[in-house]
Amino acid sequence: MELKQLGTTGVQLPEIGLGTWAYSGGVKPLQKGISLGAFLIDTAEIYGTEGIVGEAVKGQRDQVFIATKVSASHLRYDDVLRAAEDSLKRLGTDYIDFYQVHWPNRSVPIRETMRAMEDLVDMGRVKFIGVSNFSARDLQEAQESMVKYRVVSNQVLYSLVNREIEENLLPYCEKNDILVIAYSPLARGGLTTRPLLRRRRAMNVLQEIVKETGKTMAQVSLNWCISRPNVIAIPKSDRVDRVAENCQASGWRLSAEQVEALNEAFQ
Repeated sequence: MELKQLGTTGVQLPEIGLGTWAYSGGVKPLQKGISLGAFLIDTAEIYGTEGIVGEAVKGQRDQVFIATKVSASHLRYDDVLRAAEDSLKRLGTDYIDFYQVHWPNRSVPIRETMRAMEDLVDMGRVKFIGVSNFSARDLQEAQESMVKYRVVSNQVLYSLVNREIEENLLPYCEKNDILVIAYSPLARGGLTTRPLLRRRRAMNVLQEIVKETGKTMAQVSLNWCISRPNVIAIPKSDRVDRVAENCQASGWRLSAEQVEALNEAFQ
């Protein structure tokens, strides 16, 4: 499994991690992913999967990077602290590697939220601070409101068929050393088990590259996603074999011509 740096922290994370939104696979798929080098597991207080993540990492906590999120309804100072403690209990751990603001909330001053996040780092309850679903403007406001630490990542929707971030957000993150964590990188199955028939030409290009590389549709789609220097992906699967397949999207690279062909086909 290839690694990429988390912002400017020096911490190395796998290019392919494990998502747990709408996850119901139990501990075995997560443990399989960890064994294959996908030691980043992403969850959130609203997912209802923190408990199973905690079970999956028992006995190997120090080998796993746990990321979770505080919901947009808990962004007041005291609520952030309380939500973090509740997540810690569900995860069965005494620290969160990576705590993220799940969505912006315009009714709560971002300065208040980020002050709580920074205090959690000072308390040793959180190691790093990230955000999710933030625009470039949201990111800038969040960082400017912080005193001691940096926002090291932004988790956003990104795949061959969801490329809106390429216009402004992705360049901003590249310029500011912010890691992009791509969720739904397989378009919720649209790039694997449910071909997008309205994009027949694009799917033909994808299938041609599958033949050229000897990889699967999922592996090519994920490899395209992580071909960006500051992007990692967190696909979700409830099945051990699919997790293994996804992990094998790392460790090799599409050619520049193949990346460009996909870029053009999925405009």
